[in-house]
Amino acid sequence: MLAIISNVLRASAQRNGAAVITSARTYADFTTQATFEIKKCDVFKLDEGPATQVVLTRDEGLQYYRTMQTMRRMELKADQLYKQKIIRGFCHLYDGQEACAVGIEASINLSDHLITAYRAHGYTYTRGGTVKEIMAELTGRRGGIAKGKGGSMHMYCKHFYGGNGIVGAQVPLGAGVALACKYQGNNELCVCLYGDGAANQGQIFETYNMAALWKLPVIFICENNRYGMGTSVERAAASTDYFKRGEFIPGLRVDGMDVLCVREATRFAADHCRSGKGPILMELQTYRYHGHSMSDPGVSYRTREEIQEVRSKSDPISMLKDRMLSNNMASVEELKEIDVEVRKEIEDAAQFATTDPEPPLEELCNHIFCDMPSLEVRGTNPWAKLKSVS
Repeated sequence: MLAIISNVLRASAQRNGAAVITSARTYADFTTQATFEIKKCDVFKLDEGPATQVVLTRDEGLQYYRTMQTMRRMELKADQLYKQKIIRGFCHLYDGQEACAVGIEASINLSDHLITAYRAHGYTYTRGGTVKEIMAELTGRRGGIAKGKGGSMHMYCKHFYGGNGIVGAQVPLGAGVALACKYQGNNELCVCLYGDGAANQGQIFETYNMAALWKLPVIFICENNRYGMGTSVERAAASTDYFKRGEFIPGLRVDGMDVLCVREATRFAADHCRSGKGPILMELQTYRYHGHSMSDPGVSYRTREEIQEVRSKSDPISMLKDRMLSNNMASVEELKEIDVEVRKEIEDAAQFATTDPEPPLEELCNHIFCDMPSLEVRGTNPWAKLKSVS
């Protein structure tokens, strides 16, 4: 029926001497799925790696595109609000790295667990947080996902454990979550993310050891965006083969700018963990467009030309868009409609984040404990008493 309607519209346009416009196309006109060749992963201590020939459906492509655009626009709005001094304190943006979060989430379940460092806005969104909650948290408002008390680095939702400000500290915590998964025998796993700057931390190697000994279902993922703060990986690490750092743990090095590469590698890693083989290590080679944080302009240790080259050749959103358009999986107009909808969602969230009230002082100590009777909490001096409500 859709094809018949489409043909009628096309014939009508031709009779009127008008060009056939894309907006008259229907779903029947589009390719529902296509097969793509993707970059082969480098492997360590593995007999085989992830697939290099993968299938992408139209629905998946549109979903990945919308999610990555939402993350990108959300970060650009955060940049704007920070420069207006509406967002204060620490703020680490994720634009440029969207394929990592979207590819990972495409291959695990929402019942699986995820923990990351402080570049956490994107994962808060993919784990189930809303743009409105994230933006309100950035501005310290009552409607924020941590009720305005966590800020940029400390966001949480179900099966998502932050947002951790201490470099590398989330890695042993993630192993603990994986230990709980194994103990409960629920076939769940934990994705534990850290950056190239944290990769030299001793606690990470201690965690590798325990995870390997106990065969924990954990995927260690190093998001290698090439710079730990302002230091390039070549200046910080004697070996930049982060996927081999587990030594006794198998590893994969993945193109982190390609959502399909990340998806297939994560699917391979998840199968490895769920089959009882223990931990696996992934290095996602990615790039951040902004500086390390909003206090870092990001151009004193790298050139604007370098950033622009990555944007022009490896941008994760542009790569997916080009694939879909060149394989007739979507139209330019359709993707523009998504862009307009995303922009409106971001603007509405920003409006909420600048008008929602800040949390009152009496809520400062709430939610210290879960499912506990209310109790008194000492303030800055013995005479300052506050209540904690779960």
